[in-house]
Amino acid sequence: MPGTNDARRWLVLAIVGAAFFMTILDVAIVNVALPSMGRSLNASDSSLQWVLTAYSLTFGGLLLLGGRAADLLGRRKVFLVGLVLFTAASLVCGLSDNLGLLVGARAVQGLGAAIISPAALSIVTTVFAEGKDRNKALGIWGALGGSGAAVGVLLGGIITKWLGWEWIFFVNVPVGALVLFACLGFVRESKLENRERAFDPLGALTSTGSLVSLVYAIAKAPDVGWSDVQTIALLLVAVFLGAAFLFIENRVKEPIMPLSILKVRTVAAANVVSLLLGASVFSTFFILTLYVQQVLGWSALKTGITFLATAGTVVLWSGLSQAIVTRIGPRKPMAVGLALMGIGTVLYTQVPVHGHFAGDLLPGYLVYAAGMAFSFIPVSIAALSGVKEEEAGLASGLFNTNQQIGGALGVAIAASVATSRLKSLQADGKSLAEAATGGYHYAFWVLAGFSFAGGLVALLAVRDSEPGAATDAKSAAATL
Repeated sequence: MPGTNDARRWLVLAIVGAAFFMTILDVAIVNVALPSMGRSLNASDSSLQWVLTAYSLTFGGLLLLGGRAADLLGRRKVFLVGLVLFTAASLVCGLSDNLGLLVGARAVQGLGAAIISPAALSIVTTVFAEGKDRNKALGIWGALGGSGAAVGVLLGGIITKWLGWEWIFFVNVPVGALVLFACLGFVRESKLENRERAFDPLGALTSTGSLVSLVYAIAKAPDVGWSDVQTIALLLVAVFLGAAFLFIENRVKEPIMPLSILKVRTVAAANVVSLLLGASVFSTFFILTLYVQQVLGWSALKTGITFLATAGTVVLWSGLSQAIVTRIGPRKPMAVGLALMGIGTVLYTQVPVHGHFAGDLLPGYLVYAAGMAFSFIPVSIAALSGVKEEEAGLASGLFNTNQQIGGALGVAIAASVATSRLKSLQADGKSLAEAATGGYHYAFWVLAGFSFAGGLVALLAVRDSEPGAATDAKSAAATL
């Protein structure tokens, strides 16, 4: 459905943009509060990762289904359903007095985000006609995504320090209520007309079930053992459900993920890179937060402020990144960016038990941030290279899905590696701080491997010659 310039389009953008901002904020804001949650709920590091992972799994696993539901059932209607779910789940998160309830509520939050995000963007594209205004609106949309991540690390520290970790969730409740009433008053309904209402619930269930089984197997392996029946059974279930998903997608009329889109080589490669990129970024900040607060003993507020060194550096490098990508295409900048992220993570493998910001953390923060700027922009462009206009929404959704899934898998793997190494070092007589730092070192080595592997995929498989491969860099830069 082509967009039409609604007279209230800028107000509509502000309304749905506020909800989208909340979903992005909730990824970053939780990181800094994790140690406080752990102390309050008496939870271990390996258990805490589920506060992040539960959100990422349902967000990433159901994002494509949420987008299709919005197109067929009505974008405004589906957006409101997602908003109610997200807001109610936020309230339950804040009221949680045990880790199980918190993780369950986070999963529902992720479901709400998976509904809100594609529905909100669809609303924006229908109220803005193609042209200058739509490009400006999408630039603002991208800026909301980038600022959500940057504001989250600082806001998480401030709220946790002065109000308590529960309030990082409570703040969503009044914002959600305001957006709900504003949407009812100012946002019109829209949906695809003359289209059969065909969904793919089995595809959504098998893909999400496969991911949950895989992540849970990896997360619990340090406790029960890699050769334990539980671990092996969960891995087999993951493989079976993954195979079932591929079987279903090849046969249903309207698959949640048409596999034909992956026939475009650069798109397929960009999605692999996106998966590895998500695994690196989500997990690196997770492990860094644990190290800074639990080993160095820094407050949540101080932690949030230090992470702004990374956020600010990304913004500084993004302009140069988009200029280079526009001139030479995405392949080489992407490979360089991921290599820089790998180098930055290697620097983190050297952090000591009694580390300092300037000498031990800041070099890694700066190098890693430059790598992020040179990775996110080209991979965003490559993920849409050579894609038909009618498949642009699918390609964008697939790209975002892989980032969220990569984040869930990466956090599970990093937490598992760190926990296994910590237990081994403690058994050798090391102190808790020494053992934890050693565990984090091992996790950082694995995460560096993800980044270097992504760079290799980019260098070998991404093409600069796909139609449109070196265009739209400026709008991609706005996503940082």
